Amino acid sequence: MLFFKRFRQQRRSLRRLTFHFVAIALFCLIFADIDISTRSPGHELWLMAQGLVTPRIDDSRQWLDAVIYTLTFSLQGVILAAGLGFILAVFYHLAWVRVLAASLRSVHEVFWALIFIQVLGISTLAGVLAIMLPFGGTMAKVYGEQLEEVDPSPANAASPGGSTSLSHFFYTRLPLAFHAMRNYTAYRMECAIRSSVVLGFIGLPTLGFHLETALRAGDYSSASAQLLTLLALVYSLRFWFRAKWLWILVPVAFVARPPYGQWNTANLGQFLRDCVPAPLRQDWPAEKTLSWLLGLGEQIASGVWNTVVLAQIVLVLTGIFALLGSTLNSPHFAAGMSRRVGDGVLLILRSLPDYLLNFIGLIVLGPSMLPAIIAMTLHNGAIIGHLLGAHSSAIEPAVVPSGPLSRFVYYYVPTLYQRFLAYCFYRWEIIIRETAMLGILGIPTLGFYIDSAFEFLRFDVAMILIAVSAGMTLSADCFSRKLRQQFLRYGQDQKEL
Repeated sequence: MLFFKRFRQQRRSLRRLTFHFVAIALFCLIFADIDISTRSPGHELWLMAQGLVTPRIDDSRQWLDAVIYTLTFSLQGVILAAGLGFILAVFYHLAWVRVLAASLRSVHEVFWALIFIQVLGISTLAGVLAIMLPFGGTMAKVYGEQLEEVDPSPANAASPGGSTSLSHFFYTRLPLAFHAMRNYTAYRMECAIRSSVVLGFIGLPTLGFHLETALRAGDYSSASAQLLTLLALVYSLRFWFRAKWLWILVPVAFVARPPYGQWNTANLGQFLRDCVPAPLRQDWPAEKTLSWLLGLGEQIASGVWNTVVLAQIVLVLTGIFALLGSTLNSPHFAAGMSRRVGDGVLLILRSLPDYLLNFIGLIVLGPSMLPAIIAMTLHNGAIIGHLLGAHSSAIEPAVVPSGPLSRFVYYYVPTLYQRFLAYCFYRWEIIIRETAMLGILGIPTLGFYIDSAFEFLRFDVAMILIAVSAGMTLSADCFSRKLRQQFLRYGQDQKEL
């Protein structure tokens, strides 16, 4: 009796948690800027649709060079990140290693790129490092968790005393986690291609650079060719990004576009000096220091507030879209060709970077939070929807026959709800990180003030704002991890029933 009482309490706690997040999102919606400022968004969408069905490559050599840069950036960044992540994962039980990995992944790759460009110039090395560091921190976390979740029986049998030698690790723990680690690395390659495209929007010579140029000029046929190329690269990963080919692909990538940078010790020294807060560096009087602090505080307050407002709205809308979108590739609602088409729609939406979707939305709808809300909802919702739909294949069909709506409300959602919340809160950290970054496009989140600080060479302000953004990401990660642990206990209680 006590067990069932605890079970009911846990279910009520999940409902309360959902209610609180929805209420917060509705409250944030009051303060969100969701105006449409363009005169004819429908006409602009029609022009884009025309361009989508008439793709055109004006300069095949330039296009091929952009494709090569995108692939080499991605491959080099992922391979180096996998090496860094694996080394950190081996020692992930150490607190300082976990803190280091969290710090690396809490800073968006665009912010890393803006930092490295100041020292290395617009170069391949800046792009590769911008992907390697945050991806390395993420892969360290995932690899470390995968290694912790393996069956301890072989390790205990080989060494009852609990040996911690490297040979013991490589022969008893790594083989059991290797398959999952390999699959996750392939997924990070898909993410790296999207990140490489986004880095093109800040000047690096990937597909994103030419895509932004075409979109700004209204040349939607040329933009369509770049966009279709991106989708083709993501879709083709399953055919060529394989372990047996990497021994050829990796050396070719480093030879074709070796990572180099315009290294200058003087530039590095000047950059580090400029990162010291101006009042300390220039010995300002009290009045000027106070003015600097007030200006910085205003930027932090405005940036944090708008980041939270946008992120909370996106989180709830992402959840709604994910639940509805998951039916597109769930065997409980679709089969055969309709399921493959639905899964293809989710694949396309998750393959398009939310930065790109936001950029297109700004052209169609004008500057406001609305394009960012739509872009991030579609991208993140498609990722979670794809995972939910795939996971629903493992649950039994409903015992009582019912229509699609009743089956969705009374069986599908309750059965998957705990895993659905876990996915949402896993993406929460990423949503906050992406929300801060999207400020580069003009939304007054933290990224807006960070980009402005870099533009005016106020590196001290930029570094402080990046640290604030990282702190927000780490706080969301910590909170969501605690929530996921509660979901895990809730799931264990369900199994005991």
